[in-house]
Amino acid sequence: MKKTIILLALMASCNLFSQNNESTLKIFLNCNYCDITYIKQNLDFVEFVRDQKDADAHLLFRTQVNGSGGIIYEIEFIGQNNYSDVQDKLTFSTNSDSTDSEIREMILKYTKLGLVRYWLKNGAHDKISVEMKKKEEVDVIAQKDVWNKWVFDLGLRGYFQGQESNKTRSLNFSVTAKQVTDKNKFYLRGSFNDSRSVYTYDGTDIISSQKSTNLTLYDVLSINDHWSAGAFAEVGKSTYRNKAFYGSLKPAIEYNFFSYKESSKKQLTLGYKVGGIHTNYNERTIFNKEEEFLWEHNLSLGGSIKQKWGSITSQASYESYLKDPSLNAFSFYLGTNFRIVKGLSFNVSGNYDITNNQINLAAGDLTLEELLLSQKQVKSGYNYFLSVGLNYSFGSMFNTIVNPRFNF
Repeated sequence: MKKTIILLALMASCNLFSQNNESTLKIFLNCNYCDITYIKQNLDFVEFVRDQKDADAHLLFRTQVNGSGGIIYEIEFIGQNNYSDVQDKLTFSTNSDSTDSEIREMILKYTKLGLVRYWLKNGAHDKISVEMKKKEEVDVIAQKDVWNKWVFDLGLRGYFQGQESNKTRSLNFSVTAKQVTDKNKFYLRGSFNDSRSVYTYDGTDIISSQKSTNLTLYDVLSINDHWSAGAFAEVGKSTYRNKAFYGSLKPAIEYNFFSYKESSKKQLTLGYKVGGIHTNYNERTIFNKEEEFLWEHNLSLGGSIKQKWGSITSQASYESYLKDPSLNAFSFYLGTNFRIVKGLSFNVSGNYDITNNQINLAAGDLTLEELLLSQKQVKSGYNYFLSVGLNYSFGSMFNTIVNPRFNF
């Protein structure tokens, strides 16, 4: 009994020591798209903590899509407590065909590189080794981009699902060409979608089918650090939207209240588009139209910010037909996730749309079959989505151990 008491006392003292161990560098990883388990298993000489306030180094990850379709990662190393004088930032890019394994290895590599100064200040000199690549004896010739920054993508996708009483299949084909430089951003995409569902009831097959074709072209010019101008064109057809053919062309201008160079951290943009839309309808519309040409304009205000306390993304937009401003639509979106106090975080995301511009709706009443199977667009003055969450976490400040047993 006496030995048991001594053993329990030793275990408690060891646990208390580990909770107050100041010699190990404590880090908080603020990354929603990282393989956290892989990093914990392969990053030594650190202790992961649950709350950013307990960390010596707060690693804040930001991402943006690069011109080739890959991702630009920016890691901001924010020193705290005794490390407040150590601040760094590292940036690297992945390719569009980079695998998950390659991406997580790059994230781990640059995470280690950014922590070197913290380890040195921590006194872990004997645990750090530096390896530099030898300079090649031959002159390095600058690699020439034979594609001149053009990137092409071909996609063919199929989705199949079924059971005894129903089955669904969806086919999608797309081709994309884009070129992104500091001065110009060009995007061209064509797509074809065909979906079909069959429901069997009492020996009768009920079929739902939708088809759409779309060709989109965007071309944007960089004027300076705050202004951009461009043109947006689109043609296509859609059975669901009652459009046998539609085509639009809209010149546009955008102003960023912050420099575009700061877009990974923060941006607030005001954009305006105006142009014409020509439409041929599959069926006569509720306004007794079989085809028409209308002028339309769009105004939008949107922004995003990502800091150590959390992130906010929001946008509000308005569009209407110039001929009749009462035919309009408003759209509002908000997404946020931030820390209120230690251990307590709050997140909300949602959108609300007011739609008074559904001039494409087919005349006549929908059948029950068309309504339930979503074969045609339905009149709706609004639609919304809302998700709200509150999370409180407490207990041990450390969060380093990985135990994958039973996959939970």
